[in-house]
Amino acid sequence: MPQPFDSTVVRAWIALALEAVGEGREEIDAINVFPVADGDTGTNLQRTLDAAAQALDAEWDGDAPAAPALRALARGALLGACGNSGTILAQLLRGMAETYAAAESAGARGEAEVPGAGRLLADALGRAAESAYEAVAHPVEGTVLSVARAAAEAAGRAAADEPHAGAPEVARAAHERSREALTETTGQLDVLRRAGVVDAGGSGLVAVLGALADALGEPVPEAASRMRRPYPVPNSGGGSGSSAGAPGPSGPSGGGGGAYEVMYLLDADDTAMAGLRERLDGLGDSLVVGGGDGLWSVHVHVDDAGAAVEAGVGAGRPHRIRITHLTQGETGEPCAPDTAGAPGGASAEPAAQAQAQAQTQAEAPAVPDPAPGVAAGGRAVVAVVHGDGLAGLCEDAGALVVRAKEALDGPDGESLGAAVRATGAAEVVLLPNDVDLHASASRAADAARDGVPGLRVAVVPTRAAVQGVAALAVHDPERRFDDDVVAMTNAAGATRYGEVTVADRPFWTMAGVCEGGDVLGLVEDDVVVIGRDVAGTAAEVLERMLAAGGEMVTLIVGEHAPQGLTERLEEQVRSGHLAVDTVVYEGRQHSSVLLIGVE
Repeated sequence: MPQPFDSTVVRAWIALALEAVGEGREEIDAINVFPVADGDTGTNLQRTLDAAAQALDAEWDGDAPAAPALRALARGALLGACGNSGTILAQLLRGMAETYAAAESAGARGEAEVPGAGRLLADALGRAAESAYEAVAHPVEGTVLSVARAAAEAAGRAAADEPHAGAPEVARAAHERSREALTETTGQLDVLRRAGVVDAGGSGLVAVLGALADALGEPVPEAASRMRRPYPVPNSGGGSGSSAGAPGPSGPSGGGGGAYEVMYLLDADDTAMAGLRERLDGLGDSLVVGGGDGLWSVHVHVDDAGAAVEAGVGAGRPHRIRITHLTQGETGEPCAPDTAGAPGGASAEPAAQAQAQAQTQAEAPAVPDPAPGVAAGGRAVVAVVHGDGLAGLCEDAGALVVRAKEALDGPDGESLGAAVRATGAAEVVLLPNDVDLHASASRAADAARDGVPGLRVAVVPTRAAVQGVAALAVHDPERRFDDDVVAMTNAAGATRYGEVTVADRPFWTMAGVCEGGDVLGLVEDDVVVIGRDVAGTAAEVLERMLAAGGEMVTLIVGEHAPQGLTERLEEQVRSGHLAVDTVVYEGRQHSSVLLIGVE
């Protein structure tokens, strides 16, 4: 029996979609032949849908209109988006949520022109397709975008041709047209034609739209037609045959690929996004930026992963950073960055390389002599620190330190830029270790590059000292620069951070109003505990951080920490969290009593 499109149907829809994509995941992965044959589109869609479903479950409160349920789905998908396809799926859900929210607001205002159920669903699918196209830097036909738009157009026609059409009829029309549009993708892209397959992301969307029709009470002719093989599967097995390395578009956004897939969530003003898109577009391809209202999901394929993260630092606060090697061709080897700078990604001839290098050296200004411990032409790490203990710890790990006061006092990143240039290294990794220094670090990196041609500088957006320590722990100057930056960024991003400090005045926090002298417990920069006892507050912060799991706890002790604090916390970890190790460092920082990291 047809159902009204409300939160009950939304929940049934996402459950059916998760089941359908899960059943077809291996086959969707198998036909994933571009941007590289890494065979993960089905897996990424399944993970994104699972994140959306979990977000809906967390906010589920019984019967409700569709708008709040769709908002929860869209936000969950945005936070858990995996890969290009997952980011686009999140944007499709956001577009639908926007339409239903607007209709709900119009209804609350008593406006007479609120569309009927069928027209509203058609409008939502139309806005979903528009939103997905807007998120992709360079849309290419023959992808999931084409399938989404064709389905939306069919939904619109169904609603227009039959004024009293309900949501079930509109959903079925959209699904049937999506299946047709999916088969058309093979002829729209050369890389798909050569492989003899349809678009992998589009095939996943067919499953999602089939699940929507089922949830609304208008099942498609056979349950299997939702997903099971509405497309040819390549004979090469797993999509890694000769077609995989063929030149062609890079997902829904055209391009030639990059060595790394970079994804992160970004807290940023909407006004900063145009500049970010422009900068990332110049760095790589397969660029998708979805979201809005201050929270964005960024996806791009680049050769310089550090520069992609740094672009996010310049626009706002990147977090949940994920960087992975991409594979290309039959060998599955990572794509190598074009270090020679030859056009089109091809390596220059040795003679041309030597000539270009000689010319660059002749034109470049003198580079300072390397700092102690830095090999000529080698790599250096510059870390911003609070406290003598942290300075010694970072220096022992091979970093050159800049005191936080100097970095904060220096205008427009001048002190950091000077420190980068003073290393005399050809490659420099900069660890700001403070969210307030991210913008200065980015400006310092730009200034250093401008001042020393050929100098490579990457900012790893560490937001706390414990993240800097984690990054230094995996630093390896013998690795390729990009690989080292990726490893350090991933290590920092996998480290949750907390802090225990003492309020110097009354002010409002997320945990309530504190008074001067109160002990504050922070997790990821938000006050979560207000107490009077340092040990008790620290124990509560640590327990909250370990509730999400962890393998290693790092405690960095401030100058004013009470005696026995770390012993008590170590015992807490030993007794309550098996297989979790603890390491303690004397940071002697003045700014906080204790810094906590959980990896």
